[in-house]
Amino acid sequence: MTAVSIYEDNDELRSLLQLLVGSTEGFTVVGAYSNGKRVVEQVAHDQPDVVLMDIDMPGRDGIECVRLLKESNVSIRILMHTVFDDDDRLFACLSSGADGYLLKKDTSTHLLNALSEVVEGGGPMSPGIARRVLKTFLQPPDPKRQQYGITEREQQILQLLTKGYTYRMIGIQCTISVETVRRHLKNIYQKLHVQCGTEAVAKALRERII
Repeated sequence: MTAVSIYEDNDELRSLLQLLVGSTEGFTVVGAYSNGKRVVEQVAHDQPDVVLMDIDMPGRDGIECVRLLKESNVSIRILMHTVFDDDDRLFACLSSGADGYLLKKDTSTHLLNALSEVVEGGGPMSPGIARRVLKTFLQPPDPKRQQYGITEREQQILQLLTKGYTYRMIGIQCTISVETVRRHLKNIYQKLHVQCGTEAVAKALRERII
């Protein structure tokens, strides 16, 4: 039996997802929530095999929820379920540790298979999303791309950030203090003209900075 927790702020859609998943043989819904404000506590209590996670939620968005869940338990499986198909959110989710990315328009035909695939260790994506990811990583580096003045140390830290490392883990890996990590990241954000780590990761992957 595959236990599923659902995070979706639309009440009607959340109810439909509960009905669809909960009434399917081999699945059970152990939690359904309208926001991710207490996501770590709730998931620790519900013990789902997979979390179905919306992105656009009040209080705490799905991207931050993924990061927090992966920091608390790296083995938790998370399938994003969203209307957003833009590169920034896509790469921010994947870089934060999401295990799959499903567009809501594909729910009826792909959701149950995607949930099963995630539990089995796969990385399901909507067809259009998979093509975009493949295309991005197959592109050769652009020799004319802006370098942004990222130093070798900053590039190392940015690379660890894309792997989902916490500030503390980056500090241990680089043999520096957490405060020094924060200082480097602040410089990185300024150079990349971004506001946070997820934006930095998305831009680094999209423009092949690392």
